[in-house]
Amino acid sequence: MKAYQLSVPTKVFFGRDILEEVISEQKQLFKGTVLIVTTGRSLIRLGYLKNLKELVQGMPDVDRVIVYDKISANPKLDEVIKGTDFGKKEGAEFVIGFGGGSALDAAKAIAVGIGHEESLEEFFYGKKEPTGKTLPVAAIPTTAGTGSELSKAAIITDDLRKIKSGIRGVALYPKLAIVDSRFTETVPFNVTMETGFDVLAHAVESYISKAATPYTEMQSEYAIKIVGQYLPRLADNLQDREAREKMCFASMIMGINLGNASTCLPHRMQYPVGAHTDTSHGKGLAALFPAWMFYEYPYAGDKIDKIIHLLMGINCKDVTDVVESINKFIKGLGLSVSLNELGITEAVAGRLAGEVTGNILNDPAAQEDGIIGKIYKRAI
Repeated sequence: MKAYQLSVPTKVFFGRDILEEVISEQKQLFKGTVLIVTTGRSLIRLGYLKNLKELVQGMPDVDRVIVYDKISANPKLDEVIKGTDFGKKEGAEFVIGFGGGSALDAAKAIAVGIGHEESLEEFFYGKKEPTGKTLPVAAIPTTAGTGSELSKAAIITDDLRKIKSGIRGVALYPKLAIVDSRFTETVPFNVTMETGFDVLAHAVESYISKAATPYTEMQSEYAIKIVGQYLPRLADNLQDREAREKMCFASMIMGINLGNASTCLPHRMQYPVGAHTDTSHGKGLAALFPAWMFYEYPYAGDKIDKIIHLLMGINCKDVTDVVESINKFIKGLGLSVSLNELGITEAVAGRLAGEVTGNILNDPAAQEDGIIGKIYKRAI
């Protein structure tokens, strides 16, 4: 067995209806002016944001609580810059990300921006790694999908240049994660399915990744089984509380995998798709997955066969069976299985390969010449 290191620097609390108890127990973390970053709309309507603000304001070392809620479903660079300027002006000392992955990623990026003199563009474009000057962050997810509460990345989009990329570094790990499944119980069907598929993508990609370890593989297998059993249950009944809780747990442990085994080609390839179509991360991943699995099979066939068995209880004979099976699963969630369904034409697809950035070498299939272009072409 190869040597490996496991890092989980975030203090994690998991359960249902635990928010008040955890904030009170962890009161020493919340100090001075606390900035809540959120997508806001439904959380305001349901009273969740008001409740969180009052809870934090009641902590002994908190002077005041301010809110920045100008974050889109796919957080934009200009929104994060405005949030940074707002936080600096108000003297924010601690940041809470409250919402889906977009709010959590924006919160982490804003914490970087407030803590550093350098512009956010230097971290986004220059790939400079944030330092310990980054403000401390508490992450409270309200969807089961991204695992951002336990990852060291903030994924944002420059809407003008159509570039989706990330700010990454150990300084972005939240100090505290509160995974309270109650917040996911009002998430609508489309968001539930899209974020749920993101959980599956994290599990599958971190399983196949060259950086996988026995620990992350064990977690991936468990998460794949959870998604296979409970995400279709939510497709049938959004009020299934047990399924909500199980999906939250799978999302959380895949956040650990993200920080320790990373992902494969679909995640890198979705970023240009998301930038061009403004579709969600999970929706883009679903559209790419059948084509990616087709090309990945020669390099990781045994693992892919096991994935399909864990997910659907099917024993595949060949790659055709694999593609048919994953197509069936994706369609059962009401998601697209091609980029064409997201509005990506062949002409656009031809340009996307040149827009993929970052390290792709964790993917076994990355050794194949022109692999990114091949996957995009097949995914149309």
